[in-house]
Amino acid sequence: MPEDKKTIVVTQTGSPIGRRHDQRETLVGLGLNKLHRTRELEDTPAVRGMLSKVSHLVRWEAAE
Repeated sequence: MPEDKKTIVVTQTGSPIGRRHDQRETLVGLGLNKLHRTRELEDTPAVRGMLSKVSHLVRWEAAE
C-alpha cells in the first residue's frame, strides 16, 4: 500500500459461529475468515463502519 495512506491492522479474535449472517459477511468483506488471521486495511470510513459492526469479533490498531 502507498505509504501516504493510513492503515489499520485487524485481527479476528472471535468466531462467527452462531452470529448473524451479515456479521459473517462483514468478516469476509474485511478479508478475515479464520481465528487469529490478520489483515492490514486502508483506514477509510467504510472500513471503520465494518469494524464497528463486528467490534466484538475483531481487535484492531493503527499501523505505524
